[in-house]
Amino acid sequence: MISRRTALGLIGTGVSTLAIGRAFAAEYPARPVRFLVGYPPGGATDIIARLIGQRLSEKLGQQFVIENKPGAGNNIGTEAAVNAEPDGYTVLLVNPANYINTTLYANLKFNFVRDVAPIASFNRVPNVMTVSKDVPAKTVAEFIEYVKANPGKVNMASSGNGTSVHLSGEMFMAMTGTKMQHVPYRGAAPAITDMLGGQVQVIFDNMPSIIQHIRSGALRALAVTTAEPSAQLPGVPTVAETVPGYEASALFGMGAPKNMPKEIVARLNTEINAILAEPDMKKRLVELGGEPLIQTPEAFGANIVAETEKWKKVVEFAGLKVE
Repeated sequence: MISRRTALGLIGTGVSTLAIGRAFAAEYPARPVRFLVGYPPGGATDIIARLIGQRLSEKLGQQFVIENKPGAGNNIGTEAAVNAEPDGYTVLLVNPANYINTTLYANLKFNFVRDVAPIASFNRVPNVMTVSKDVPAKTVAEFIEYVKANPGKVNMASSGNGTSVHLSGEMFMAMTGTKMQHVPYRGAAPAITDMLGGQVQVIFDNMPSIIQHIRSGALRALAVTTAEPSAQLPGVPTVAETVPGYEASALFGMGAPKNMPKEIVARLNTEINAILAEPDMKKRLVELGGEPLIQTPEAFGANIVAETEKWKKVVEFAGLKVE
């Protein structure tokens, strides 16, 4: 492998940075790659990262090692990624919290749009408005009535401050005039555990981590948050059918520290897009709630900017801020 010191020496002797970038890409990866996930094991982000990471390990001959770094609404994992060497050996599972936190958090030590290099999108999935079995409401309209009839008694779980799970609930409260107590958890798995136990009553969770509990009957889906219903939950309506104009979804992908060699970005983008086109991977992602989203790094970057602007409006409308 070409070391950073050797690369700098080559630059000093007149070898172009383009040639060095190509050399890095040709040998990449020469050792295991850290794949940072800002949540504990078991949630939607972790599930998707492990699916993609396993196939990359198989195709590229080096392990893409999932490293869960939960905390601060995904910011701990993201900060670790943006501060890593931009050599291709640290990548990040990009998820909705990255778009939201730019506005939600007042004192971030990074700017996600500026500091992360987009590599590839994975998929876009709905969140699911899901209630515990002891909630009597069977529809969104009944749930709104239930919350208004029980002020201060309905707890809304989320996988952490600033996640799309949190903000989907905040959007719902803002658009329906309801008020629930937000209970943030360190990831979806512990939130779902308390949902199953009845300690919290509702969650707007990403479909991959909640769908099996819905299918088993342990939890009840009231609606999906996308503009269109999901084929994975037949018969489940959209929130917008009761709350006109409501729409939320979760866009996942891979990013890296800025200034990562473009040749390595292109190599990973090509490999990931090929993985997304595989019938077995497409089937698995559809089962988890979202079609594969095959894009260039530039198109994924444009989506990141659009999502950041969209969630900025939600955060500001709800008057949210985390110090």
